[in-house]
Amino acid sequence: MLLFGKQPQQFILTSSVKCLHFHGTTIEKPIPSYQSFGGTVFEMADQALDFVLSKINLSVGTRAASVRAPVNYELPRAAIAEAIVNAIAHRDYASHASVQIMLFADRLEIWNPGHLPLPLTFASLLDAHPSIPRNPLIAEAMYLARYIERAGTGTLDITRLCKAAKLKPPQFRESLGQFIQTIYRASPAKATAQATAQADDESLQIPGKLRAKLATVLQLPTSKITAELTSQAAKILELVVQNSLPLELLRSQSGLQHREHFRRFWLESLLNANWLQRTIPDKPTSPAQQYRITTTGHRWLKQIQNLRDPQPTPPPE
Repeated sequence: MLLFGKQPQQFILTSSVKCLHFHGTTIEKPIPSYQSFGGTVFEMADQALDFVLSKINLSVGTRAASVRAPVNYELPRAAIAEAIVNAIAHRDYASHASVQIMLFADRLEIWNPGHLPLPLTFASLLDAHPSIPRNPLIAEAMYLARYIERAGTGTLDITRLCKAAKLKPPQFRESLGQFIQTIYRASPAKATAQATAQADDESLQIPGKLRAKLATVLQLPTSKITAELTSQAAKILELVVQNSLPLELLRSQSGLQHREHFRRFWLESLLNANWLQRTIPDKPTSPAQQYRITTTGHRWLKQIQNLRDPQPTPPPE
């Protein structure tokens, strides 16, 4: 049911993943952002990852070394994904609690029901250790789908990625029957500075007219059009500048995991705005269907590219 069911939560009520975002460092109401995700284990993992990535800071570099502008999240994307998948794959599904993901100003906490299986200890998680899955059938399926490894390297990978990002070492602990993974963000002062710098970058790099265009396309308030959304829209269009691509290849190369979110939010929005077009317009569901950029989409993309890499001003003669 958890792997292939259409609505697993009808039968396993607490198998959902709850995601909460707090602006401060403690749990306080009202909660600024709260979503509960259901579906299969794969859908829950994809949606939870997208939720966290949409709330943390993102920096977009220049094309000095490549035709693609580098995109770096404040927290290592792979570490977040590893922690979320670990929680979903290894939680106690007999528990009445759900996986709970809480993003604070200084840290990301991921709570999943269940105790650390013996003979593992918290100290052993920071060294080489065997893989002891609580749910072998779920772990096997997620391994075959390339969501996890079966080598007990998850916590080691999270620690290594945080160290490489120059973040405080992650913490693993238990409380009230919950296994808790904590990934620390930059110091509050540094995080505030990064957020301020990002807001400044957005106001400088994305003029009002370009923000308004994207807001119209995505049917969002202009205030919600961030550098992250602008970069993602540009990335999708850049993929089909030279060649058309089928839906799945376009989704995977754009870095978005959740298929329905990509199709409903990004693909339909860009098609409706005439920024993308189908190669077989008379047969939308054709197996041979592909997507390519339009003249209108190319015009907007060119403006964004010019903002990223402005042409040097020629010296006076």
